[in-house]
Amino acid sequence: MASIPLSTIATAIGSIRAHFERRQVIDDATGHELRHVLKQLSIATPTAAFEPPASNHGVTRHITSALRQKPGQVIDVLDAFRPLFPSLPWRYGYASRNDTPGLEHNMGWAELVGPVAPFQSDSVCLGFTLIGPNILYPLHRHPAVEVYFVLSGKATWTAAQQSGRRAPGEYILHTRNVPHAMQTGAESLLAVYTWSGDVHTSSVYSDLSSEQ
Repeated sequence: MASIPLSTIATAIGSIRAHFERRQVIDDATGHELRHVLKQLSIATPTAAFEPPASNHGVTRHITSALRQKPGQVIDVLDAFRPLFPSLPWRYGYASRNDTPGLEHNMGWAELVGPVAPFQSDSVCLGFTLIGPNILYPLHRHPAVEVYFVLSGKATWTAAQQSGRRAPGEYILHTRNVPHAMQTGAESLLAVYTWSGDVHTSSVYSDLSSEQ
């Protein structure tokens, strides 16, 4: 498979930035974080031409169902990345868990901006999270501040012991080290994520009882 030109990736990322720019004008915590993210994205450094992975992660089998949904408010992002999704660097970084069998084959993320990504940055990450139907992404946490921007699928999001269903076009803000989880239903979940702050420390699973 041929390399994906960085100019193609940058143009597609522009569709995400346009949504962030519209949302960042709202004077709340999410708007403030998106303003910071946009500043950091503007100074990310392009690396050499991106080489797709030799073999696709198992999560890529859920791309078709995620793209089958066509929520109007984010269709521009889906269309921009539609030809790129199968070749993005999908991966999974957790150890296997007995209570979540198969999670590593049904969830993954593809990073486009970050410490090791087509566009290099030590202060911000931007990528996609894809989770198959009827999958629990258990409570986890990380020191980076995180924003999710839902593109496809309605899932239940839990943070700070509060849960709610989120739909395409919605934003979810996770402050540093807050335990959070996602539970999909009949639909696959596809979302943009950003990290800022400590983007080098990996996410770890979090036992809710230890947070109380």
